[in-house]
Amino acid sequence: MRFSKIVLLISHLILISNFAQAQILLGGENKINLDVVQKYKIEGISVTGSKEFDPEAVILFSGLSVGDEIKIPGEALTKAIKNLWDQDLFSNVQIRLGEFRPPNRIYLNIHLGERPRLLKYKFTGIKKSEADNLRDGKIKLRLGTIVNENVLQNTENAIKKYFVNKGYLQCKVEIEEELSKNIDNSLILNIKIDKGQKVKIGAITFEGNSEIPDKKLKKAMKETKEKAFWRIFSRSKFIESEYRSDKLKIIEKYNAKGYRNAKILSDSVYYKPKENLVYVNIKVKEGNKFYFRNIRWVGNTKYKSDYLSKILGIKKGDVYNQEVLSSRLYGSGQGNDVSSLYLDDGYLSFNAQPMEVLVENDSIDFEIRIIEGKQYDINRIILTGNDKTNDRVVRREIKTRPGDLFSRSEIIRTNRDLAALNYFNPESMGVNPQQNPMDGTVDIEYTVEEKPSDQIELSGGWGAGRVVGTLGLSLTNFSISNMFKKGGWDPIPSGDGQRLSIRAQSNGVFYQGYNLSFTEPWLGGSKPNSFSVSLSHSVQTNGQPKFINNGEDRVLNPVRQSLKISGFSLGLGKPLLWPDNNFYFYQSAAYQYYDLNNFGSIFTFANGYSNNISYTAVLSRSSVNQPIYPRSGSNVTLTLKATPPYSLFNGKNYEGISDQEKYKFVEYHKWKFTSTWYTELAKNLVLKTKVGFGFLGQYNQDIGPSPFERFYLGGSALTGFALDGREIIGLRGYDDLSLSPQEGALYISKFTMELRYPLSLNPSATIFPLAFLEAGNTWSDFKSYDPFKNFRSGGIGLRIFLPMFGMLGLDYGWRFDDVPGNLNMPKGQIHFTIGANLGEL
Repeated sequence: MRFSKIVLLISHLILISNFAQAQILLGGENKINLDVVQKYKIEGISVTGSKEFDPEAVILFSGLSVGDEIKIPGEALTKAIKNLWDQDLFSNVQIRLGEFRPPNRIYLNIHLGERPRLLKYKFTGIKKSEADNLRDGKIKLRLGTIVNENVLQNTENAIKKYFVNKGYLQCKVEIEEELSKNIDNSLILNIKIDKGQKVKIGAITFEGNSEIPDKKLKKAMKETKEKAFWRIFSRSKFIESEYRSDKLKIIEKYNAKGYRNAKILSDSVYYKPKENLVYVNIKVKEGNKFYFRNIRWVGNTKYKSDYLSKILGIKKGDVYNQEVLSSRLYGSGQGNDVSSLYLDDGYLSFNAQPMEVLVENDSIDFEIRIIEGKQYDINRIILTGNDKTNDRVVRREIKTRPGDLFSRSEIIRTNRDLAALNYFNPESMGVNPQQNPMDGTVDIEYTVEEKPSDQIELSGGWGAGRVVGTLGLSLTNFSISNMFKKGGWDPIPSGDGQRLSIRAQSNGVFYQGYNLSFTEPWLGGSKPNSFSVSLSHSVQTNGQPKFINNGEDRVLNPVRQSLKISGFSLGLGKPLLWPDNNFYFYQSAAYQYYDLNNFGSIFTFANGYSNNISYTAVLSRSSVNQPIYPRSGSNVTLTLKATPPYSLFNGKNYEGISDQEKYKFVEYHKWKFTSTWYTELAKNLVLKTKVGFGFLGQYNQDIGPSPFERFYLGGSALTGFALDGREIIGLRGYDDLSLSPQEGALYISKFTMELRYPLSLNPSATIFPLAFLEAGNTWSDFKSYDPFKNFRSGGIGLRIFLPMFGMLGLDYGWRFDDVPGNLNMPKGQIHFTIGANLGEL
């Protein structure tokens, strides 16, 4: 009888779970009376079988403590085992009676069997790149961690999710476990993956739609697309979560057309294994079309109802569109919505709630209930994240000032200006207004993340029949003041927003060029007036040394040809507040001295000199949202570069005089206009359109056009160096400089369209492919000028922006037109650029 009770009690306390077991073992030499329920006091607890876990932690997990009084038989030990088992760390759990001291003192032993730990894992059945992506954060396997069923299941689910999101809906995963032969209690996982074939969407069909055709409903679905050979940026694949989101977009499409009661009655998704395609059928109920009728404003005291209705822009009889109503109240993106009206005037707690008060037949009456709140003044401006850039450099770009009324538009403009500095990662910039309702003030916190902005230019190009190499260093956040401070070099003086550029070009003995420039963007520190200075010097020769030995004497080399160009410039720039605060005006004065020695291959005279004294004025307007990968905005620039009209007041007769005398002081006026627009067609899919025009004019017909500052078109624009101030403009798909006369052109036009989509917006490596169409041409006189007669090309390219090197470009251009006199030019060409763009136009 007694034996049967013990067996019954032990059987009752045994817990079995999958491949492990947990037991309470109270038999043995030290017996306790199990006939009746008695209280026992725990005098001690020991832990065996565990090498990795602290015994105190195990005892804590169990819930048992020395000094506890427990009942045996009872629930305390059963609960203790369950507590340990719930940790999912052990393969076996036993509680044993270590010692029994009458009348009621006991010592317990917790004996554990540990689960094996992960030694290593490997993938089979997939590519190395896919395995690397899985290891890089997709799965949570960590070497040395305990492997339990939860870990295995989570790993399997993560792998399936990864491949399902790639379109492999039939992905299968099998995880094999193998105990290590060399290391005790260690496990090796062999993860076998069978992706299957990528499943695409064969067809999407609709039922019940009479007002909106299938084509437009399919277009409304942003991610769920039928297979088609032309799909590049939106691949056909079925993902359940994206499909659910796209069904909501179908309803939004109906709502935008006035069908406020539209709904999806049912939908079905079925897979055809033989075709390896998914088919989608959606049944909709459109309902009636509705219209706006009466709109009444309630709660507005700052602005009259008529004015708010004008801002809202919705009239009686307009088709009902919930999206339009919401955007006109909040966030139109253009700053012309009702909320912007209030938020730009300090009403930080403004709220507007549109309510349907009457639905009659096909018309809806609305009541827009406004809570204006109170006006908030700005108390503090808080900066976080600018570890390198000095606070004052950031604060001078901030348009919101303490004491001013809160203004959302000024915050948006501040974000744009901070991004334009190119010191911070535009993708991680943030604004956090912190309201203080008690005193009616708001603290505004701007968060930024420093990114590398200094650049090393290492480029190569082909110019004047030779390869030219360029090495340059551009420090965009330089600090002169830190040069003389202890600890200011880290590794270079930085933080004050000054720009220093040092650049050298050479192809050996034939050409050397040097340039040094410095810009202070805030001259005086109180206003954003920039000051810049630059120095340059270049020497081109025929490769002959300057001196030769003539017996014992060193004499000038009579066969040496050389052209030396030395110059400097000073510039001032300032932002303009009219017509709006996006305008900027820059002006500079420059001087260049040309010294020719037996150098007759470029100019009309071989020996002599020429002076080029010029004034440049640039009027620009930029609303581009960020510099590296713009998604919106425009950049319009008008440039005039001119010399004094010497011939109009020096009294010289230019008929019959030498070219040396004619060009002793070169004269010209040069005009350029460019306009660039960025339009986001879909998320991050950007269309860039650009037009550019140039004209080099003259003051005196007797002198003729200047031999300097002319336009050259064609190729990648990376032709090494410009001898005479020439403008080298790229046109992909054609040979370098092939679309201009040898002496250069006086007129130029160029048109560009680029479709861009980013692969990476990481500031450490911004990468985006592009497809382009270009057209351009040059002319030598106004009579032949025809901006609609152009050389055309198209192609694809890739841009990689690395902070240390700038923009790297690789393009393949295909020309559409033949070039007279150069019929052997290849149809397609690869253009590679390092640290350079494709010309100013």
